[in-house]
Amino acid sequence: MTRTFFVGGNWKMNGSVAAVSTLVDGLNTASLKQGVEVVIAPPALYIPAVQSSLKAGHVAAQNIYSESKGAFTGEISAEMLKDVGVQWVILGHSERRHVFGETDELIAKKAKHALGVGLKVIFCIGETLQEREANKTTEVVFHQLSAVAQVVSDWSNIVIAYEPVWAIGTGKVATPVQAQEVHHDIRVWLKDHVSPQAAENTRIVYGGSVNAGNCQEIGRQADVDGFLVGGASLKPEFADIINAAQ
Repeated sequence: MTRTFFVGGNWKMNGSVAAVSTLVDGLNTASLKQGVEVVIAPPALYIPAVQSSLKAGHVAAQNIYSESKGAFTGEISAEMLKDVGVQWVILGHSERRHVFGETDELIAKKAKHALGVGLKVIFCIGETLQEREANKTTEVVFHQLSAVAQVVSDWSNIVIAYEPVWAIGTGKVATPVQAQEVHHDIRVWLKDHVSPQAAENTRIVYGGSVNAGNCQEIGRQADVDGFLVGGASLKPEFADIINAAQ
């Protein structure tokens, strides 16, 4: 089958009322290639503003908690996102893992809950520089995937985002060959541990200092189905990345 090219824009903790308006207007007026699924993840405070004005794609949250409601000050539930019409959530981003200490097991629990509520999940995985230099890339990403596979059987609403931690926000980027190798390994893992159908149908996107200059070559790789973009999603070049769909 042909997997629909996917481009996510993770704004992280950036934005203002004026900046959101400018960014959304830029996307709405850009000449974008048809047939690309675009998902924008603003800070939670600005989700309604983006929802009400974005014409070029869908809106995601950057995180949820694993429970429906309760005494969890500062958290947002999957049910709340569904209540306001949000369709996607990013889970497992390296900043959640390494800055906020989220474990593979907690992230898997969040993913199971989100999918059960009806959200689609952008599930982030990736290794640190130390782990790559120790040749532990596949060991790390397979462990991260395994945590989800233990609690989730249906992967039809999951997009896997391979984001090597050493490339996020550093200006460094995996070479097209490096990206393809890991994406291929992930697809083989899906075949062996989930199902051949999941391996064929699941979109695996690359993230980590993606920009207009490197997206074309990376996007041409057989097992790269799009991008999860950080800093460049706050710039006009985000439209060029969307248009890198092969």
